[in-house]
Amino acid sequence: MKGRNSFYIVGITLVATLGGLLFGYDTAVISGADKSIQAYLINGLGLNSLAHGATISSALIGCIIGGSLSGLLSSAWGRKKSLLLAAFLFFISALGSGNPEFLFFTKGEPTMGLLYMFNFYRIIGGIGVGIASAVSPMYIGEIAPADIRGRLVSINQFAIIFGMLVVYFVNWGIANGQTLEWINTIGWRRMFTSEAIPAGLFGLFLFFVPETPRYLALQNQNEKALDVLSKINGAERAKEIFQDIQASVQKSSAKLFSYGKVVIIIGILLSVFQQFVGINVALYYAPRIFESMGAAKDASMLQTVAMGLVNVIFTVVAILTVDKLGRKPLLMIGSIGMAIGMFAIGLLSYMEIIGISTLVFIIIYTASFMMSWGPICWVLISELFPNKIRGKAVAIAVAAQWAANYFISSTYPAMMEFSGTLTYWFYGIMSIISFFFVWKMVPETKGKTLEEVEAIWQK
Repeated sequence: MKGRNSFYIVGITLVATLGGLLFGYDTAVISGADKSIQAYLINGLGLNSLAHGATISSALIGCIIGGSLSGLLSSAWGRKKSLLLAAFLFFISALGSGNPEFLFFTKGEPTMGLLYMFNFYRIIGGIGVGIASAVSPMYIGEIAPADIRGRLVSINQFAIIFGMLVVYFVNWGIANGQTLEWINTIGWRRMFTSEAIPAGLFGLFLFFVPETPRYLALQNQNEKALDVLSKINGAERAKEIFQDIQASVQKSSAKLFSYGKVVIIIGILLSVFQQFVGINVALYYAPRIFESMGAAKDASMLQTVAMGLVNVIFTVVAILTVDKLGRKPLLMIGSIGMAIGMFAIGLLSYMEIIGISTLVFIIIYTASFMMSWGPICWVLISELFPNKIRGKAVAIAVAAQWAANYFISSTYPAMMEFSGTLTYWFYGIMSIISFFFVWKMVPETKGKTLEEVEAIWQK
């Protein structure tokens, strides 16, 4: 488009998506260190599996806190400074989790105090994840031109999946060829500390990107806002967008329900459905699922890698199609695909049929999610809410998402103990309900500026 600086837009987007990459990295780094943490801290202190589970999932508590605080921070400090804080928290968490004995404890001597300190550092990293998960897509959404906003925000989801994939290889590279004793004393520390590298780069690169024009306009920094818009869109188009932004920020109060309750409810339900369809069960428990269905341990890890590649490929499909087909069609197609996958897996579980067919339907399920609800939920959360309430509303939606994530992940083992078939059918039913929710309640935002989306709620 005439006057648009594509190189500048892509550069800014890639810096912001480092927040997504660290989101994925921090969430998945624990997978390689899990058994070493269990050997050193849990077994070393004679604690039970409940303490093990709480330690491994402690970062999720931070995610809920960070998601809840993101609105307050992004509204008071701005989007850029909030991301700088997230980068700092990632960096501290990486160093602290890898060396929890720092200053207060002796290496090789597990104590309850050391266990609390390790969890403290993991929660700090979780707060960073919670902030980045809300503010990175918000930042990209407020910077991006309307016609490519879906594509650019979807890259953040790609970065999350890519971050998970990177840390799997980093963990494997650290542990490869080493003795179990070395991994349990030194290796797990290096796994956590490795996150300091992308966290440091994220913090450094953020100094070279601007604050978003929408936030600058909210702070009455109109010249700066127009300058950023001009660098992105060209001078002529910048003036048009700036007039719409000014009209938007001058309207109504900044109370959460200024634009009605429906927009907030839609944001929360998008977040809840993204988790209630069961995706994190498929991601977190994939090797266990394959083992329970008869795969050998080595084969289950290989099938998990295959799933990882499917995740990447179909996230790219979403990036390429979200601004052409629109948000609603992709979400509805994804819901149908997920329902087919989960009902088939439940039926195979009921009939005790184990084999390649199970893997096929798990791939159908994950591919359907990754081309739809995975990236597009974040796209919609970044663009649905009006300028004046975006910070608060995104925070509520993201906190709801992390709470739903925690609920679904923690109830899965008990549900499976009760009935594997009913567990998978529950996720299938959620997929069907999500289809009707999108069809009836979610507006199409393809090609609209954020101010044009806002006009939907004013009507």
